[in-house]
Amino acid sequence: MSFNTRLLVAAGALCAAALAQTPAAAQTSDIYANKNLTMIIGFGPGGGYDLWGRTVGRHIVKYLPGNPAAVPQNMPGAGSYSAAAYIYNIAPKDGTVIGIIARDAALGPITGAEGARFDPLKISWLGTPTTETNVCISRAGADVQSVDDLYKKTLIVGDTGAGTGTRSYPKALIDLLGMKFKLISGFPSSSDVFLAMERGEVDGICESLDSVKGKRPDWLPNNKVKVIFQGGAEPSAELKGVPFVLDFARNEEEKQSLTFLYAGQGIGRPFVAPPNMAPERLAMLRKAFMETMKDADFIADAKKQKLDVEPEDGEHLEKLIRLIYATPKPIVDKIGALIK
Repeated sequence: MSFNTRLLVAAGALCAAALAQTPAAAQTSDIYANKNLTMIIGFGPGGGYDLWGRTVGRHIVKYLPGNPAAVPQNMPGAGSYSAAAYIYNIAPKDGTVIGIIARDAALGPITGAEGARFDPLKISWLGTPTTETNVCISRAGADVQSVDDLYKKTLIVGDTGAGTGTRSYPKALIDLLGMKFKLISGFPSSSDVFLAMERGEVDGICESLDSVKGKRPDWLPNNKVKVIFQGGAEPSAELKGVPFVLDFARNEEEKQSLTFLYAGQGIGRPFVAPPNMAPERLAMLRKAFMETMKDADFIADAKKQKLDVEPEDGEHLEKLIRLIYATPKPIVDKIGALIK
């Protein structure tokens, strides 16, 4: 081996050693060189997930190397299962693609839902900007104006697809508790259902409280709709006097079933990234997400759009998913059969 060749080999070895010792932050610094951050949104434009996805996208880029542009991409279909499957199976694992999926999408694989082609135990959970309370509401003038009515008369509700609370909750409650819902499917987003309610084409929806307040801020204060009942991890302090879904359970099995059914409310508005990412890349995205949650401009932007910021980090969501997947199989099978 010539002297020059030995020099080249030695130089290459030194470069390799230096690269191996490069801090994780430095290794992530060129991720977005000549690239954008793609924000996959699992629903059509205009709904709550679209609003959260675009709002977070506008601000998270400030905490990513090189401050890339955020490019929102709506990917509606199957209650966000299409978006979740894309992020899980197809999207690059380099940190350039993240997304927001339905809070209840995590229940899809464990219940055997069609189209839920992803593993919630392996997908990368980045965090949620808020936890949720679901409300079943009816428009003024509809036959159903109370829980008692819901056991005697039918509430016609719009739903935005499998994997969403707009479908899963009323569909399951028909059999679990004997409530009378009739579901009208095919709506791309909750905004489309709201419009159908205003036209008198449907009478109600089971949707997140923040979505109702954000998209129709006059509905609740002006009594244009009635909150029939609420559901979630616990009753909302905003809805004093409104019945809580667990109160309707007649035995322990029904209580366990309702708790599992509404587990997604604790997941909130989850942001995710592909599985099997390099640890430093996942840590970078999770840190950027939580830094965004503390950003004054983001908080002001969210407040302007009537979005409540009560964040939880990715580690919290990951632990919650593991708890959900530890639910006894008979309960899982029962709920899975009801929401299909």
